[in-house]
Amino acid sequence: MTRALVVDDDSLVRRLLTSILTSQGIDVVGEAADGDEVIDAVNARHPDVVLMDLHMARVGGLAAIAELQRRPNPPAVIALTSFGNDDTVLAALRAGAKGFLAKDADPHHIADAVERVAAGEGALDPASAGAAIRHLAHAFDDQRQVRAHDALAALTDREREVAALVPSGLSNAEIGAQTYCSESTVKAHLSRAMAKLGIASRTQLAVLVDRAGNPTDTIGA
Repeated sequence: MTRALVVDDDSLVRRLLTSILTSQGIDVVGEAADGDEVIDAVNARHPDVVLMDLHMARVGGLAAIAELQRRPNPPAVIALTSFGNDDTVLAALRAGAKGFLAKDADPHHIADAVERVAAGEGALDPASAGAAIRHLAHAFDDQRQVRAHDALAALTDREREVAALVPSGLSNAEIGAQTYCSESTVKAHLSRAMAKLGIASRTQLAVLVDRAGNPTDTIGA
């Protein structure tokens, strides 16, 4: 039977969570009323999972989670909150939580999350999962932008100046008019740029320049 510790500074919430978990076949081995009681409770009760309120009077849940992670073989932690945003979700996960749930989640969902993190899995409610996905997507976009910017840095200033105008859909002649060079010179600059970048088409060059951000920021990098 999975052993759980409930940590919340509201006694009504503790009783409710204990009742929910017990009814779902989970052994609630103890409760704690604030973050500064967590370590002693874990040492005394040896839970598999700690359900941790994030907003408590003396020591908040984030600090208590981080303190647990500094100990050998810590129990898995599910962060609980009545309200949260993307920053709260990410802060809890960075601190070491394996799950994040709203306190008003469905009882079966709460119990299932406890069993899943006890088994070494993660457990996020839909809103929290969305926050994690948005963070990962943003981080991926940032990495792609950095890689594109670094690639364009290998070009000469003139090659970057010409390449920066490709996403606008201008012809070589129009690019030449804006950069004060001949159409054949524009073509030569673009050919050398694509060769350096290892790309074969004008479309690929346009995508790379666009991914790097504001083309004028890349010029002279």
